[in-house]
Amino acid sequence: MTEPRKWEVIETQTLQECKVFAVSCSMARSPRTGETHPFFGIEAGDWVNVVPITAGGEVVMVRQYRHGSREITLEIPGGIIDPGETPAQAAARELIEETGFSAGRLEAIGSVNPNPAIFGNRCYTFLALDAVQVAAIQNTRLEETSVELVPVAAIPDHLREGRIDHALVVAALYWYALDQQSRRSGGAASAAG
Repeated sequence: MTEPRKWEVIETQTLQECKVFAVSCSMARSPRTGETHPFFGIEAGDWVNVVPITAGGEVVMVRQYRHGSREITLEIPGGIIDPGETPAQAAARELIEETGFSAGRLEAIGSVNPNPAIFGNRCYTFLALDAVQVAAIQNTRLEETSVELVPVAAIPDHLREGRIDHALVVAALYWYALDQQSRRSGGAASAAG
């Protein structure tokens, strides 16, 4: 059995510029047949999300309305990395903006591609230890959020029962579980991705 090969991208055209992403169409040549085919993608900047943990062992979570699902969700803080920001700077900013909490220590614990079929960006996950409230939530005119403290021990039930179902949040919580497992076994925590 042969391994898959990369396709040659011949050209990419932006079809629609939106506020937080662009829709593009790339013509790519099959390495197997030589034929070209159109592929549509979403071009977005990199993202960040944060697993904030209080000294009391609670995850600082955000409740907010999401227009895609038309539901109120339970998530961790996160968002777009602004131009000129490092992922760590964006994580600290998003944490304070969305929750009013700040972290005593911020550590990179992993990253994922949100959906490699249509996205080329990454979502970087940070662990925020010793999170404490230092300010009010900084909602923009397009946001309305509230903070909910969830005991770490309750997270698996929240996931199993569908109270947390944002895929990037689930991935971040998995990174957190791996990080904790590594710490318990005496291994050094490392940022994958």
